[in-house]
Amino acid sequence: MATEEAPEETKVSDRGMVTIPASLRRRLDIEAGDKLRWDIDEEGDLSVEVVKQRYGAFDDFEPVPMGGAGSETHDLAGHEDDPTFSENN
Repeated sequence: MATEEAPEETKVSDRGMVTIPASLRRRLDIEAGDKLRWDIDEEGDLSVEVVKQRYGAFDDFEPVPMGGAGSETHDLAGHEDDPTFSENN
């Protein structure tokens, strides 16, 4: 990925941590929870791949009706008459 911009530099901490510059995070759409996959080729060149690990991965899915009036949950379904599972306890 060649660019006309000056290369970004960061410093490795004594614990091996590196901060990704904000401009690169924005440009590559890197967000909290994403992972970086590091690799070295035969010539010793380092490459980093962004692996998206976003929260809300199931936001596109439609809920599946479980029957009843809508107030039951999978934990209570089938135990409506059992006082052990009553919300009034």
